[in-house]
Amino acid sequence: MSRVSTAREFSPWGTAAPLLGGLLLVLYTVPVAWLLVAQPPGAVLAALDAPFVVGAARNTLVSASVSTALATLFGVPLAYWLARARFRGRTLVTAVVAFPLVLPPVVSGMVLLSAVGSGGLGGLLGVEVTGTVAGVVLAQTFVASPFVVLTARSAFERVDDDAEEAARTLGASEWGTFRRVTLPLARRGILAGVTLAFARAAGEFGATLMLAYYPRTLPVQIWATFQGRGVDAAYPVAVVLLALASGALVLINLLGESVSVVPE
Repeated sequence: MSRVSTAREFSPWGTAAPLLGGLLLVLYTVPVAWLLVAQPPGAVLAALDAPFVVGAARNTLVSASVSTALATLFGVPLAYWLARARFRGRTLVTAVVAFPLVLPPVVSGMVLLSAVGSGGLGGLLGVEVTGTVAGVVLAQTFVASPFVVLTARSAFERVDDDAEEAARTLGASEWGTFRRVTLPLARRGILAGVTLAFARAAGEFGATLMLAYYPRTLPVQIWATFQGRGVDAAYPVAVVLLALASGALVLINLLGESVSVVPE
């Protein structure tokens, strides 16, 4: 065994890293595990068919699906443009896209309420957004769409330029090259971003609470139930939301794509 391999084997950092990281891992796992065992499974299952749980789950699935579809429809073209275009201000545009990720959700709701509520564009256009499905979708799209844009942008940037150039040399149009070459090569990263966006939209609380509140999604229903009936009554709703989040994580892992959501 060489000196280099021996030094690596007995490196203090090699021992400390998993110990230090393990403490953070405990912080992640213990609360979730506690949620699952805090109440008898039978009691939780018996409450899952309560009307307020079913209604909140339905509202969440519908609104998060619509929000994710909108984020994909508009976010993928924006991601492609950011990945391929070279212009002054590109970094600023990317920062604007990432802004909802760093903005506190409640502040996001305040910004949206001010802009599209009765005192903003909604009042000027005579359109009611607060307390509607449209308000829920708008809030979810605002906070979740950056995941699509930034992950898709990273996926597009990893596509080999030579493959696109070869397609153009063979006579493919810009749209044909994108549809037949670029999009298939970047699809796993895009799907990962879409899945992250759905999970983020389903779990959105602060912006939705400020802008819409009704119809209640699972996060808002958890808060309302906790406020009115205590933590025990909120458990079934939390379990449903946990199941949705877990499903999204499983799908991301199945995609097997590691993507970055941090703007360069």
